[in-house]
Amino acid sequence: MKIAGFDIGGANTDLAIVDFDDNTHEIKNIATDFEYLPMWSNKEDLGDTLLNLIQKTDVSDGGIDSIDGIGISMTAELVDAYETKKEGVLDIANKTKEAFENISSKNIPIAFIGTNNVLSIEEIQKNPLEIAAANWIATAEIAAKIDPNCIFIDTGSTTTDIIPVKNGKECAKGRSDYERLATGELVYTGTLRTNLASFLDEIKFDDKDFNVASELFAITADVYNVLDKITIDDYVCHTCDGAGKSKEESARRISRVLCADLDILSFDDIVKISKYIHKKQVQQIANSLSKVAKRENLDLIVTTGLGKDILAKEAGNLLNFKIKSMDEILTDEECVVAPAIGTAVMVEEYLSKI
Repeated sequence: MKIAGFDIGGANTDLAIVDFDDNTHEIKNIATDFEYLPMWSNKEDLGDTLLNLIQKTDVSDGGIDSIDGIGISMTAELVDAYETKKEGVLDIANKTKEAFENISSKNIPIAFIGTNNVLSIEEIQKNPLEIAAANWIATAEIAAKIDPNCIFIDTGSTTTDIIPVKNGKECAKGRSDYERLATGELVYTGTLRTNLASFLDEIKFDDKDFNVASELFAITADVYNVLDKITIDDYVCHTCDGAGKSKEESARRISRVLCADLDILSFDDIVKISKYIHKKQVQQIANSLSKVAKRENLDLIVTTGLGKDILAKEAGNLLNFKIKSMDEILTDEECVVAPAIGTAVMVEEYLSKI
């Protein structure tokens, strides 16, 4: 059975096509890809994006007809193109259904990851919020395979999930994003799209404490570009000023956070400032990790996502935790789209039972 698992985020749509052995249900092969799709402005492009991703990722002769099921997890329902999350869930679900209708010689079943169950499109009409921002449920399936008692930290482009797993099952206290912001299980900070002013009260530099300009001048992608922690290919989101993504252009954007420019600050100055900013973001994640760890009495973390080594691992080191990486069973590229892989795993199990 071959399942296409999608994780539809506000900024990125991720795909994992997972080929399972029909008898053992073990994974035979995984193919992954993603596209930058800002749902707040381009939600009407979702259907085409889903189809394009499958067409360029599935290299088998069968094409779409080789897919036996579609799995969907999502977080894009929160974008401000929708007045409510309910509206967002239903629109995304309907666009998914429309995209895959009448394009295959067979009726491909579609299922959605919820916070408690895998649901059909008919079932989510009754309770749309069940599948809102539930992609972390899918990632927990993979983390539990690495260690049945851990906290997995998935740091993506925009957010960080901090989810406890005990006896092989996730045991998060919060279910919705709203609830998880209060429990420490969600930190709205990420590797690429986070406004630096959102977590910086001040910047210590040149023996002074600088207040920061609370404008969208620079994002974390600029910091990790300057520090060589990401590649240009990783920098998939738009820049704040519409300019390019060279290290000099990133440095110029960072300088503006101190109301400066590259006539006032040198590139070496920006590197020093970026190292300070990195430490502050690591501390932000460590604060919530500590909260969850103390509550659950766990001190082993499993890291994944684009920021697994840049941020998640560093937060674990700061707290002297034991650390494992999801790259024990996945490649680095697969770790970036771990929720999509987990989605495929859960949907394969679901479809095998019906």
